Amino acid sequence: MRKFGLVIKRVFDIISAFLLLLVLSPLLLIVALVILITMGRPVIFSQPRLGLRGKEFRIFKFRTMLYTQDKKGDLLSDEARLTGIGKFLRSTTLDEIPELLNVIIGDMSAVGPRPLLVEYRDLYTAEQWRRHEMPPGMAGPVLAGGRNTLSWEEKFQLDLWYVDNWSLGLDAKILFQTLIKVIRREGTSASGYATMPKFTGEPNPPEEGK
Repeated sequence: MRKFGLVIKRVFDIISAFLLLLVLSPLLLIVALVILITMGRPVIFSQPRLGLRGKEFRIFKFRTMLYTQDKKGDLLSDEARLTGIGKFLRSTTLDEIPELLNVIIGDMSAVGPRPLLVEYRDLYTAEQWRRHEMPPGMAGPVLAGGRNTLSWEEKFQLDLWYVDNWSLGLDAKILFQTLIKVIRREGTSASGYATMPKFTGEPNPPEEGK
C-alpha cells in the first residue's frame, strides 16, 4: 500500500506543479522583473541540495540576496546581503515558487522534509540521515510545525516522524497547515537571524553507499 501511495503522490506532484506554474505564470514574470530591476542578474538562485537517499540536485529559487563581498572576496553575511525585496519574497514564500520545476523534474515533492545544504552531509547522525528516505518537499512537517522558529533538533524530530508515519492523508494535512503558515507569514526566520543558524551537529558520516 505504501508503494502504491507513493505512485499516487508522484502523479499528484506532476499534475499540481504543472497547474500551479500555469496559474502563477503572470506572478512569476512580475517577481522576475522586480528582481531584475532591483538586484540585476541572475534572477534565479540555484544551489546544490541533498535529496532522496542523499542524492545531490540543484534547487531553484528566486534570488533574494546580493552577492556583496568583503575585501578578501568572501561573501558577507546573509543579514548584510538580504535586500528589502528579498525579505518580502521570503516572508511571503514567493521565493520558493521556482521549486515547482524541481517537483516536475522529480527532484522534489509537494510535501516532504526540506532539502538541506550539501555541506551538512557528514554532520548527520545515522538516525537523522533517515530524513532522506522520503523525497524532499516544498511544504513539509517543519514548515507546518513552525519553520525557522524551531531548533535543529525539533526539525529533525518532525522530519523523522513524517518519514515513519507518512500517508497521503498526512500530506494533505501538512499542505493545509503549511498554507496557513504562509498566509500568516509565520516562522520565516529564527530569532536574531535573517534566516536560520547553520546546522553544526557532531560529525557522523552516513554508512557507505547511503
